[in-house]
Amino acid sequence: MAMSVTQEHPGEAPASSAGTPPVNHFPLIRRRRRRWVFALCAGLVAAGALGTAFAFTAINDTQEVLVVANDIKRGEIIQAGDLSVVRVSVDPALTPVAGSQKGELMGSRAAVDLWAGTLLTEGSVTDSLVPGKGQSLVGISLTPAQMPSEALYFGDAVRIVTTPGDQGEITDEEPVTIEATVVGVSRVEETGETVVDVSVSEGDAADLAARAATGRVALVLDARER
Repeated sequence: MAMSVTQEHPGEAPASSAGTPPVNHFPLIRRRRRRWVFALCAGLVAAGALGTAFAFTAINDTQEVLVVANDIKRGEIIQAGDLSVVRVSVDPALTPVAGSQKGELMGSRAAVDLWAGTLLTEGSVTDSLVPGKGQSLVGISLTPAQMPSEALYFGDAVRIVTTPGDQGEITDEEPVTIEATVVGVSRVEETGETVVDVSVSEGDAADLAARAATGRVALVLDARER
């Protein structure tokens, strides 16, 4: 009796007993891998786009401003090497000087003491010495009750008003008022008082100094809109 022998070729899956061809699972696995790779690539592209957008926004939020390169004492003339241009992100509450104005400020004077590394603001520079010709500088020590809670800045127009005496007497006469301009403000931590340096006309300086010495004065801040 002759025996039939079925020869299997290498690499071929054996046929099923019912004659159904074998099922190949490898294409499905490859398709799943491809989807995963495509999803990963799409995520990387999106992340790169977001990073680029963030960097672009960060760069556009900065601006070129002036910073002090060398210490400058109040009243000294600003030289070319005293200022530098930097690009930074600036708080909108500040009033920095744009870097493009560097050339315009050469020859101006420092309105206050300027220290290297600090941001240059609009009130830091002046075109004239303080006090100017015909003006005198008077320092007034004030308690919180003698001045507004609003911060005072260089150039503010104020009035120094004489207040009633120790007994609180009030007369029908108009209170003595002296117009002045704020030049500097400093706080005395030990007493809680604020010393305000004001520029007044030479004719009012002695009278203002005498009234300020009594402590019976108050400072009034006038409108900043001109």
